[in-house]
Amino acid sequence: MKRRSLLLLGAGAAGALVVGWGLMPPRSRLGSAQRPPAAEGPVMLNGWLKIAPDGHVLLAMNRSEMGQGVHTALAMLVAEELDISLGKVELVEAGPSKIYGNVAMFVGSLPLHPKDSEPGHETQGVKAGRWIVSKVARELGISVTGGSSSVADAWDVLRLAAATARAQLLGAASLQWKLPREELQIVDGVIGHAGAKQSAHFGQFAKEAAATPVSTVQPKDPKTWRLVGTRAPRTDLADKVNGRARFGIDVRQPGQLFASVRHSPVLGGSPGRVDVEAAMKLPGVERVVRLNPLGGATAAVAVVGRSTWHAKQGAQALDIEWRAPPAGTVDSARIAASLEAAAREAAARQGGFAFHKQGDVQAASAAATRRIEAVYHAPYLAHAAMEPMNCTAQVKDGRVEVWVPTQVPDMARAMAARVAGVDVRNVVLHVTYLGGGFGRRLEVDVVGQAVRIAMETNGRPVQLTWPREEDTTHDFYRPAGAAVMQASVDDKGAVSGLSITSAGDLITPRWIERGLPALAGPIDAPDKTASEGLFDLPYAIANQRIAHVATKSGVPIGFWRSVGHSHNAFFSECFIDELAHELQQDPVAFRLSMLHDMPRHAAVLKLAADKAGWGKPLAAGRARGVALHESFGSIVAEVAEVSLVDGKPRVHRVVCAADIGTVVNPGIVAQQMEGAVIFGLSAALYGRIDIEGGAVKQTNFPDLPLLKMADAPPVIETHLVQSVNPPGGVGEPGTPPIAPAVANALFVLTQKRVRALPLVS
Repeated sequence: MKRRSLLLLGAGAAGALVVGWGLMPPRSRLGSAQRPPAAEGPVMLNGWLKIAPDGHVLLAMNRSEMGQGVHTALAMLVAEELDISLGKVELVEAGPSKIYGNVAMFVGSLPLHPKDSEPGHETQGVKAGRWIVSKVARELGISVTGGSSSVADAWDVLRLAAATARAQLLGAASLQWKLPREELQIVDGVIGHAGAKQSAHFGQFAKEAAATPVSTVQPKDPKTWRLVGTRAPRTDLADKVNGRARFGIDVRQPGQLFASVRHSPVLGGSPGRVDVEAAMKLPGVERVVRLNPLGGATAAVAVVGRSTWHAKQGAQALDIEWRAPPAGTVDSARIAASLEAAAREAAARQGGFAFHKQGDVQAASAAATRRIEAVYHAPYLAHAAMEPMNCTAQVKDGRVEVWVPTQVPDMARAMAARVAGVDVRNVVLHVTYLGGGFGRRLEVDVVGQAVRIAMETNGRPVQLTWPREEDTTHDFYRPAGAAVMQASVDDKGAVSGLSITSAGDLITPRWIERGLPALAGPIDAPDKTASEGLFDLPYAIANQRIAHVATKSGVPIGFWRSVGHSHNAFFSECFIDELAHELQQDPVAFRLSMLHDMPRHAAVLKLAADKAGWGKPLAAGRARGVALHESFGSIVAEVAEVSLVDGKPRVHRVVCAADIGTVVNPGIVAQQMEGAVIFGLSAALYGRIDIEGGAVKQTNFPDLPLLKMADAPPVIETHLVQSVNPPGGVGEPGTPPIAPAVANALFVLTQKRVRALPLVS
């Protein structure tokens, strides 16, 4: 607690220095309306909404759509408050403005423990920390799609923006008709008064509404919701089925060229002598461009051609003499050994940074009748987004135009300006659909390279596409990790102490250095992502010390779907299962016995167990495993039903229960849980990146396998706990529990503990 308090105070001090103290309610993010246009056209009522004369509503969309359904969910919030159909909300890309920054994601970066931060039970320290960080985040105004934060961030702001617009429209109609505002109502975009038989579309009042002040406005009472909470169809569904949807790789501009790239086979290496003769003789090859290190990418060589195929052929024909990395080569096996050694050494001397500490684990260990210890490992992982990394850029007449599937438009814009040497106001950025992100598109290395190449094409736009092999071998990987798990059992057979000491590289400082260098500090601050899923366990164990040892392996690392939770849940929930087995207790009952102070967690676990038929007989050769995990403000329990086929695990059924707070669209939530299970199961069974002599061994899907349709669980069920709490995350929380749930089922089948991922070696 003291360590977390220190972090919160640190955040508070930074906040005070940056912006001073003062109130900044959600209304401060609404932005201002523009003067009503003289000609007919959409009228801006605030920074988020415009009303067209025909009654359509234009919503400034500040979040990227990468399959998670956020465009639908945010549009539903607006349609609900304005009492219009979802089809009447049209999305327009939000420009560069601080009001579109992501506050919830930065607040979510605080290292809060569930017992201090459960809704309605937050401590004063937690409230102060959240308030201060939200203040800083609003001032920074960095637009990011990540951290499963989009709905949580929009929840207050968009509903208030739409509710305010609604009040303005009603006010304008009231003044024009000289009728009491309270007697007017909006039904499907039409303002009406039953008694006076007046009715008109609210688009007709847009100009007057922009000049109509309103007093205090509150979003709707949830009891009157007609759209939020329903399975409304996704607004992007039709375009993605009929092919109209445009992803980054679909961008085509007049005179467009195409580029491919080659990096050193060894991480951190760079090109020395480059013989371009063979490449330039190939048809369709236009030029060769050397690239300096940009945005985290190492130095490389790009070839520009008439098509991506021509460029790729040219890149392969280059004769490059590669220089070794100055820091030497890395090796994943050696790194794994060093991580375990670092964790063991720190565990022995109570070292590392303690993210959570309560009671006295040493005293508990000294008084224990039994001590249980295990060491867990997780490998490096690549993102392998289905749409290859790409960016299209044009540099012409002192201006830069960029088309890119990105999760960080502000950072992409800044990178483009920095590389081209222009003011950021001279950069026009278009965010396309993302063919998968998973954290990879939080990086702007490809943007920097595309702009640099475009500076050599005499004003013609150029689309850079990384071959799959370059993406796999030069990713920003999920860091490898190791954890020493130690538990003490007292003379009553209860777990009296828990010590977890993990080791691994820190993600956030490296990401800031690459994308936000102005905010990078001289030393690394403790990074919550390294220990999340370990320090924040909900279980009532009196004595705990959860610490992390920060390392620097030299391998480029980044955010990967569900970040630290993705592997730390495997460590923690498998070890909890080990304890249940050692104490001869049922895994579900054992967990529930330690959740008496955490009713939300207990309810989720009970729901999953009930729906899965926990304790009931299974078909011969099958077993169930369970895991419970909280991440990104949501609690998820999963029960996996597993058998062995030719010695390999086969998952037949996954029952997923979740408390995600208020549910905006249960259909999309179910889709996200199903996707998260498939994504997490691929990683759990097969995911690994091996590095030998500084080179990544895996290159493409034949040696980087994903779960095939034939191997996917035939049944994935999603059951939601009813809640009135603000929405939590959806896109990521379904991923962490699947690996431990499957591993725990495998133990039942084999009586052998697998303590390293992937489960299939």
